[in-house]
Amino acid sequence: MEASFDKAAINYDATFTNSEIGKLLRNLVYEQFLKQLNSVHKILEINCGTGEDAIWLAKQNFNIIATDISPKMIAEAKNKAIFDNLNFEVADINSIATAYPKDNFDLIFSNFGGLNCLSETEIQEFFKNSGNLLSEKGKMVLVIMPKNTLWEQFYFLAKAEFSNAFRRKKALAIADVDGEKVPTYYYNPKDIVNLAKHDFDLIDQKPIGFFVPPSYLEPFFKNKKGFLQILSYLESGIKNWSILSKYADHYIITLQKR
Repeated sequence: MEASFDKAAINYDATFTNSEIGKLLRNLVYEQFLKQLNSVHKILEINCGTGEDAIWLAKQNFNIIATDISPKMIAEAKNKAIFDNLNFEVADINSIATAYPKDNFDLIFSNFGGLNCLSETEIQEFFKNSGNLLSEKGKMVLVIMPKNTLWEQFYFLAKAEFSNAFRRKKALAIADVDGEKVPTYYYNPKDIVNLAKHDFDLIDQKPIGFFVPPSYLEPFFKNKKGFLQILSYLESGIKNWSILSKYADHYIITLQKR
């Protein structure tokens, strides 16, 4: 990956982790993630950002190696907390399989679109190589941005920004992350299943943020917490509707090693 996300590191928690929308989305992920943690002891997290998820897992006594390509993200994470069962390390997704040749993990986790930075070729290689890091019947739990997010389409259409309304359908989009231009690729659940089919089987998929809006709408909802709670309530009613996964802001997909 070329983009390091160093520029986003210092503001990431303020703009996302600690935002009202960010907290709602993360709790939705955790609710689904918990279902996959039985018989799991050792976890590898990729794209860990400032370490919020890794710390949550460490507090529950899992052994975690949490990685990110950005040294500054890792520095922010290390400043948050220290646990004996948690290590933060700089590592690139594209070389993750060779970075830990002697390790064996029960689960690999990636939250909030980290894999959307990989092209089809790169993500296919990721599935092919990372299986070597997993124990027998080991799992991947991945939170990915799909192509058909309804919130984004309605929002940009309402603003008459027609090119942005369907930007996720492009083969390649460029996201602006705190002034850093990041090549971004969007994948529906079916795309991920096809790219991983030689190495993994689909176990589950669920929508994350069908009613709860994308985090970039935080300024709009900042003074509309009642409305946001209504959307959160509606989200709770459809949280297990797998069919809505490709229409949400993100979806969580669980794959199991063959």
